[in-house]
Amino acid sequence: MKSKLDPLSMAAMAVTVVSVSATAPLTAAASASPLAMAFWRNCLGFAVLGPLLLLLRRREVVRVARGERGILRREQWRPLVFGFLAATALALHFAAFMTSTRLTSVAMSTALVATQPVWQALIAAGQRVQTSRRTWAGLALSVVGAAAAGGLDIRSGGTALLGDLLALVGAVAQAGYTALSERSRADVSTPLYSTFTSLVCGLELLAVCWLAHIPLTGFDRSTQLSLLGLLILPQILGLGSLNFALGRTSATTMSVLLLLETPVAALAAWWFMGQGIKPATVPGLLLIIVGVTVVVTSGGMEQATAQQGRHRSTGIPPYPAYDPYTPQPPPTPQHLTFPDSAKRDPRVDWARYTGDEIPTVTLTYHGAGAFDTLFLRMPHVEEEEPGLDGPTEALADRSRRR
Repeated sequence: MKSKLDPLSMAAMAVTVVSVSATAPLTAAASASPLAMAFWRNCLGFAVLGPLLLLLRRREVVRVARGERGILRREQWRPLVFGFLAATALALHFAAFMTSTRLTSVAMSTALVATQPVWQALIAAGQRVQTSRRTWAGLALSVVGAAAAGGLDIRSGGTALLGDLLALVGAVAQAGYTALSERSRADVSTPLYSTFTSLVCGLELLAVCWLAHIPLTGFDRSTQLSLLGLLILPQILGLGSLNFALGRTSATTMSVLLLLETPVAALAAWWFMGQGIKPATVPGLLLIIVGVTVVVTSGGMEQATAQQGRHRSTGIPPYPAYDPYTPQPPPTPQHLTFPDSAKRDPRVDWARYTGDEIPTVTLTYHGAGAFDTLFLRMPHVEEEEPGLDGPTEALADRSRRR
């Protein structure tokens, strides 16, 4: 990762911010139902990700199709259930956020859904993860900012207040998606997991539209152009430039930069839709951005401090932050034999793949709001002792736990 930002990296970050910021204005400008827009957003996303998955991860798809990775074994049902719940939370996020853009202003909708890192920190605190005072201060600023920005809508009530509440529901749902994804996708690569979530979201939204008798065809030209814009801008350009920028800068930097979605989306709504910003809401919107920035940056500082503390206390060079395992003493060499008739557990082979073979990077990108966390889960590989007929006992036990 480069220490200094070059012009190409800055251009990629600018494209990311502008592309992601187009989500709310494009949704608000369409005349179709927001639920229909959410369905087509995921359907088009699956249409793009599916061929890419077959192109880039064909061997992984074949292993899953043949059951060589044991995804449907008894011990794998729990991650599979968490994955389905995570996709359901993402579908709720799309439905709530895209509906809120029709009921309240684009600026309020994007600012409130950008509070996702705040709810993510609260979920972590509920799981008894230690939270710093800096994080709590950012939470307080965000809450005060949300109350101040939504003061006019609270007093007036009606659809604007409902839109604000739906935007908050979208932020909470996205935080739930991130938390559930952490528990469900340790052995699944990003392309496969993204394709799976897009498919589940699309099917669930299709069922909702069918039950509610929401038309999915016969859109006017402005809606068709909005759907095309959602596919090109946030889905292709936004995600592609985001992945490129993350190879050259930190996830924390991108998280903070993506908070610019609120002013950029508000400017686009004013320029193309004539939707102004109420002056009374500006201080609250700024407080939300500042509070979320504090939460995002404090998370990176806590992680770095914890790593330095472990390094000083153990005298062992710190493992990368993405390593989900703790260092273990070398196992006692034991000669293990496998009968010819015994069936080898395929997950043992799966655990030995390198990061280049199966990169598992979870991007909590959702096309609206802040990109708050980058999760890297790389398989921990134990080298085999020379002269052994099979893998070591520690590697086999670790593979079983997977």
